[in-house]
Amino acid sequence: MTDPENPVLLLVDDEPAQRRLNIAMAHRAGWRAMSASTAEDALELLDSREGARINAVMIDDWTQEGEASDLIRAIGVRRPQLPVLVITANGSAERAVDAMRAGAHDFLIKPIAPDSFLSALQAALNHAGSAGELRPLTEKNRAPLGFDEIVGSSPTFRSALAIAAKAARARVPILIEGESGVGKEVIAHAIHAASPRARAPMVTVNCGAIPSNLVESDLFGHERGAFTGAFDRHVGKFSTANGGTIFLDEISELPLDAQVKLLRVLQDGEIQPVGARLPSQVDVRVIAATNKRLLDEVEAGRFREDLYYRLNVVQLTIPPLRDRRGDIPALARHLLERVVAQPGMRSLGITNEAINLLALHDWPGNVRQLHNTLFRAAVLCEGDALTAADFPQLSGKLNQSEPVRRENGQVTPMVRNAQESGIGVTLYEPNGHLRALADIEADVIRLAIGHYRGRMTEVARRLGIGRSTLYRKLAELGIDTAA
Repeated sequence: MTDPENPVLLLVDDEPAQRRLNIAMAHRAGWRAMSASTAEDALELLDSREGARINAVMIDDWTQEGEASDLIRAIGVRRPQLPVLVITANGSAERAVDAMRAGAHDFLIKPIAPDSFLSALQAALNHAGSAGELRPLTEKNRAPLGFDEIVGSSPTFRSALAIAAKAARARVPILIEGESGVGKEVIAHAIHAASPRARAPMVTVNCGAIPSNLVESDLFGHERGAFTGAFDRHVGKFSTANGGTIFLDEISELPLDAQVKLLRVLQDGEIQPVGARLPSQVDVRVIAATNKRLLDEVEAGRFREDLYYRLNVVQLTIPPLRDRRGDIPALARHLLERVVAQPGMRSLGITNEAINLLALHDWPGNVRQLHNTLFRAAVLCEGDALTAADFPQLSGKLNQSEPVRRENGQVTPMVRNAQESGIGVTLYEPNGHLRALADIEADVIRLAIGHYRGRMTEVARRLGIGRSTLYRKLAELGIDTAA
């Protein structure tokens, strides 16, 4: 009976002011909102005829210990597929874990930025009718990783990191393309941390989560009285990021009229808040990301060609996880370490059997899906180590189209070696034949360039060849020297 075109949110909060603020943010995103101040009132609303239309529940964890978890369980009994989101304070990570064990779908940490609030609502709406994934605490409260801490040894991935590390030192815009979940934001944070702007703020904006009529105000700000409801002056994201970096995620979703203003920022370093008479100067480094091929969007008329070329000074393409399976063992162990380090979690190992199972999965959601899967397993695991039995959702979903990966239901030595080493130089084609020597040599050189961060003298020394020989091979094999 729920209607995804006119979704309904149930807000459970005993603070009237905070409840009104959250209702206003929900209305911005096109949601209708119902509210309750107690758990009893919330369950009564859920059981009513109108409550059958509720698409998501948001609970402010103001309650005494355990009360929010009890409410989540009660909601789960009545509506097992109804996503529940929990709002918690910064110091309440342990209680957030308890809420997720009780069945919560996601949580937000106060104070809540409007784009984070809207993104969570959209994720809840997309979750309806599916099994969903718990989102790890490390996605909410993670320290940015430097380039040296990013896990991955496949040649294409290391080449992308090498380009990113070089570009970090310049002011030029960077465009990061790759499927959802490959780690574009992680790499953007690493670029900022390695840049001369590292001590200035990095501001993240999800362009797809902002209502189209609010995009200009959110990015560039507005003056008091600029439009109906503009009771105060608002400082936009570009002003907040002045001197630092702005990360524009899902840039392909930016409306065309906002693209014009963004082009002006890139050309002249000027922003003009809505309602302002004069522009003002900002010094902001732009990193943009998209899960689409932006050139296709240009050809389809959905993205400005001049803006595309302004953003595409340096382009990184992050490969999907299925194209770098050799990275999965080391990546899974790294992610699990971050998951169990959170408050409320306990130390866990992971068996080789479980690693083999993870390495055979296609991971359409990429690193984010692997992260979420490990988090779900760690939350629910009752043993001292994760086993294959802790990943029931992967059973029956393995890729059966690559026969060389399995023999009589067992992992082949080729796959085991890739898992154990984590090195992403593949010797065999999917049909079992050896790859061409030139292709293998190109992969080894790319791997060395990425591993030694583009220091060509060191690359040549480690490969046992001279610099002139290295550059000759780069030309012969068609390898970009920037990689």
